[in-house]
Amino acid sequence: MGIKEHLEEIRKTLPAGVKLIAVSKTHPAEEIIELYDCGQRIFGENRVQELTAKQPVCPGDIEWHFIGHLQTNKVKYIAPFVSVIHSTDSLNLLQEINKEAAKNNRVIDCLLEMYIATEETKFGLSADEAIAIIQSAQYAAMENVRICGLMGMASFTDDTALVRSEFNGLKNVFDTIKKLDFKDKAAFAELSMGMSSDYRIAIEEGSTIVRLGTVLFGKRNYK
Repeated sequence: MGIKEHLEEIRKTLPAGVKLIAVSKTHPAEEIIELYDCGQRIFGENRVQELTAKQPVCPGDIEWHFIGHLQTNKVKYIAPFVSVIHSTDSLNLLQEINKEAAKNNRVIDCLLEMYIATEETKFGLSADEAIAIIQSAQYAAMENVRICGLMGMASFTDDTALVRSEFNGLKNVFDTIKKLDFKDKAAFAELSMGMSSDYRIAIEEGSTIVRLGTVLFGKRNYK
């Protein structure tokens, strides 16, 4: 089964209102264009160098999402075109995104990356840290970023009960923050959780965005 057939099969499993990000990391622009020709418009990359190489040679109306760990000194390279940054994990990074977005006369949508997994290697904020950023005077003064929701990665494990509990916990944090700080703001609506191995559970627990690579493209082409 090829990329096109994989996309068709996955689309059948996604409820209305759940966005699919095709995670194209390590895969060539040709494969991105193949999915684009099937109607896919949202693509995700996790390395700045790879994203900036692919963006100019891909169709101009692709909505690019950055989903990997982002260093402040790399923001300037993607600020001219990136649609959403999922991995905003500090006030410092949010300030840098705001600064570079302003230089490009844009508003960049951001998701706060939350730490929900048991592995120590994952990045992310606690609920208290996220609320502190949202309620800060610094964020209130920013005009070129918009916090639109939360993102989280569950533990990489076969323990589906653990994965479900982590996603459920993130949904509860999302609901709390929505009620506290974004009650009247429709833009705060996105919960990015679920990858190839666990996206079905994530959807059941309230995900609005799934980030799928392997189930679409096949195994990664490591260089």
